[in-house]
Amino acid sequence: TQSTWGKLVDMTTVTHLYFKCFPTIHTSAFHAKSKTIEEVVANNDFWLLLAKTHEKFGFSYLNFVDEQRGSYLSLRIQHDGSLATVTIDQPNEAVLSNEAVADLERELRDALGATKSYQIPSLHLGRDLNPYVAMADDRIVEYDFTSIVFEADSDYQHIAIYSSPQFGNMLFLDGDLNLSESDRIYTKTITGGDGVSFDDKRVLVLGAGDGGILNELITNHRPQQILMIEIDKMVIDAAKIHLRGICENSLHNLKGPNWEVIVGDCVVYMKQLSADRRSFDYIINDLTAIPINTSEAVGSQWDFMRLILELSFGLLSEDGKYYTQGNGFNCKRSLELYENELGKLNPKVEFSKETVCVPSYQELWVFYTIWKVAAALT
Repeated sequence: TQSTWGKLVDMTTVTHLYFKCFPTIHTSAFHAKSKTIEEVVANNDFWLLLAKTHEKFGFSYLNFVDEQRGSYLSLRIQHDGSLATVTIDQPNEAVLSNEAVADLERELRDALGATKSYQIPSLHLGRDLNPYVAMADDRIVEYDFTSIVFEADSDYQHIAIYSSPQFGNMLFLDGDLNLSESDRIYTKTITGGDGVSFDDKRVLVLGAGDGGILNELITNHRPQQILMIEIDKMVIDAAKIHLRGICENSLHNLKGPNWEVIVGDCVVYMKQLSADRRSFDYIINDLTAIPINTSEAVGSQWDFMRLILELSFGLLSEDGKYYTQGNGFNCKRSLELYENELGKLNPKVEFSKETVCVPSYQELWVFYTIWKVAAALT
């Protein structure tokens, strides 16, 4: 038995089956059916009953082991009988075929008297690269990573760049997907889209260490001045080598004829720009997405967001535009809270928003254009 468990800690595939039981199977009925369930599982390959537990933590359990394969199966049913779940944990070299799992699901559905059942796609655990990433709305996406081309801890965050056949190299900061080489639509949208010209304009860029926004501005426009403030030099250095599909050559020099990249804290520099009475026609905020929150706009992340808004609109010209990302389309409460915060700004502002599909995000993403209300200006 010890050698069996040793196999399980290696690379494994985890499969989940769910059974909805209406009318519900009460615990006593489950006890009566447990022998039938044991026979169903035992008839599939080499499963042996390992343990039977009733009325523990609100559930009843049947646990099985396949000693030949080194696999483990656990069936759990709620005491009200409305839901039964099966978890199959098996070494990758001995995974049951899809047909075998489908047969087991059908036979268990009949044994339980379930009205509905379904299988969750299997999770493949123990890989050198974890392919599973949580989206903004808590969905899980499995990516096709083939390698990690850069990974390091800076003074500010963990930086990782993964390679994907679909999306090119993908930048993750503290485990959150930032931008991929496939995501030019993100850069195009956060800079206002095709209808905006930055020619002869003064532009302040906050964050954007991947270089995508800077590349868009100096390649397709002729701004009078671009000032970009990014706190993490390691992101810049990694991007100019590994995110060429985003930044191209824009990060090779931190200063050019009409642009400058400052490595530092944008809050400190924005306060100094305000003291110097500087102003900008466009401010592009690519620091972070709106905090994900389902209650109130409280906490350090919201405080930082409010500070950036306050400093930005102090630097924005009277007829200027402020561009920023919001968050995922399904994060409706967070977007609502953000729009409430916009309503509290002084001077008063109005906004529009655009929703686009960012390829590597695999979800719709909301972007904002914000401007001062002329009638409220004094």
